[in-house]
Amino acid sequence: MTATHSYLSPAGVEIAFVLIGLVVLGSALLVVTVQNLVHAALWLVVCLGAIAGEYLLLGAELVAWVQVLIYVGAIVVLLLFGLVLTRAPIGPTDELDVKHRLPGLIVALAAAGVLVTVLVDAYRNTWIEPRAAVAQGTAAANGTALFKYWVLPFETLSVLLLAALVGAIVISRRSTESEADD
Repeated sequence: MTATHSYLSPAGVEIAFVLIGLVVLGSALLVVTVQNLVHAALWLVVCLGAIAGEYLLLGAELVAWVQVLIYVGAIVVLLLFGLVLTRAPIGPTDELDVKHRLPGLIVALAAAGVLVTVLVDAYRNTWIEPRAAVAQGTAAANGTALFKYWVLPFETLSVLLLAALVGAIVISRRSTESEADD
């Protein structure tokens, strides 16, 4: 006898998935609305960590740990390092205040509505079965996909991040040298 699911009787995994999804949504909104860049980076850590939690609920443990190590660990540290090197304004600034919030909000809500409609329509009768999803999230499956199909984009991204770091150093040195000449 198989258990049937309905929208009125969700399992604990689905409730946790939705609650963590709300944390992702809230922290993502704070990333783009907060006027302090360091606080935005810290909210990005919360957002990316919650996405890793979603991966854990889906049974993709390796992807969750890669999310934590690469995005939370490396990308956010690189972002903060770039902020410090380029002497970007760290505290609240008026430069980050958007003058045209209403059109941006309308476009964002329209895009979110389309995305939610498409996702709900696509996964209307799909339920999270944590042990059934493990086969796609295993180290063997992810390693095969990474080293067979995604090795060139992965290495290109690492070179791009290195170039961004070198560019941040060059920009900060150039402004330091021009200040010393004055």
